[in-house]
Amino acid sequence: MATRTAAQKRTQAKADYDAFLAACPSRRLLDRISDKWVALILAALGGGGPHPAGEPGEEPRAMRYSELARRLAGVSQKMLTQTLRSLERDGLVTRTVTPTVPVTVTYELTDLGLSLHDLMCGVKAWAEEHMAEVLANREEFDARAV
Repeated sequence: MATRTAAQKRTQAKADYDAFLAACPSRRLLDRISDKWVALILAALGGGGPHPAGEPGEEPRAMRYSELARRLAGVSQKMLTQTLRSLERDGLVTRTVTPTVPVTVTYELTDLGLSLHDLMCGVKAWAEEHMAEVLANREEFDARAV
């Protein structure tokens, strides 16, 4: 087996995780984190959105399953459960079970999840800010297509 230099190892590592390549595992991760429920769960657990320096904002916090379900209007129980499990599997969310009657289950962002939080909240904020413009463009496009 040939010995590789550190530079060669770094180059190989970059090639191994090139999302433009069909076999790259990062494609599955991109698929997961581009899901609307993932973005909204990260935003909810992260305190709602990014906050400019010096401005007060909600801190990331643990939330019970029922709190998340109420916060995410329209999510089905099945979809919320599947999404939380996938986020836990990827190490973005931790699930804590407290033996009470009934059992209390809370979810919280990990450090890895927090590192993704601001990016996802930025996309959420962009969508909210530009929705009127996008809707107008859709109407214009649809009118031309008729």
